[in-house]
Amino acid sequence: MIDLSGKVVLVTGARSGVGAGIARQFSSAGALVVRHNGLSDGDLRTDAIRVVSEAFDVHGRLDAVVNNAGVQPVEPLPDMTVAQWQSVVDTNLTAPFAVTQAAVRFPVSSITHIASIEGSFPAVGHAHYSASKAALIMHARAAALEYGSRGIRVNTVSPGLIARPDIASRWPEGVARWEKAAPLTRLGTPEDIGNACVFLASDLASWITGHDLVVDGGVTARPTW
Repeated sequence: MIDLSGKVVLVTGARSGVGAGIARQFSSAGALVVRHNGLSDGDLRTDAIRVVSEAFDVHGRLDAVVNNAGVQPVEPLPDMTVAQWQSVVDTNLTAPFAVTQAAVRFPVSSITHIASIEGSFPAVGHAHYSASKAALIMHARAAALEYGSRGIRVNTVSPGLIARPDIASRWPEGVARWEKAAPLTRLGTPEDIGNACVFLASDLASWITGHDLVVDGGVTARPTW
């Protein structure tokens, strides 16, 4: 078990789902978790400095940040409006950029963005989402390059399909296809993603930066042709 006792970790979008799973795994590893519960607590794109500063001011330190808050609407590309595109980009890309800029003002050592396998393999109806996640992966690599000399590591975790309570009933055909395609034959869990984030924030990953850690049960290893 990785021991993060005494570490303070900020997790954005931690109210439920993947974000809650990430927060749970950091807590299980002994870290003190500061949960930003999503966009209802303020727009991270413009409020990043306050969110990060409060996490530091309350606890006197900030060791790691996980940029998890994001949205995944469905809209066919031919019908997509500029406003719909911009809304996704603001939330999924600009907000992590702003949080990262705010966090590096403090002695943070690890920043992890939650991207997606759709950053490399787009899905129909997700052009805005896939583009935002692809850009998020590249942002992490650029940040790793520019902040590495300050001892700050920046990585991404790219999840595959993650289980949630209603997914099998709302999308049975998709779940069945995923389970058939994935070598490990199951959907992921929020805890699977949390474990990856805990690893990247730990000293075990002290020489890992600019990396995209794919956590997808092996589904992207399967040929599509």
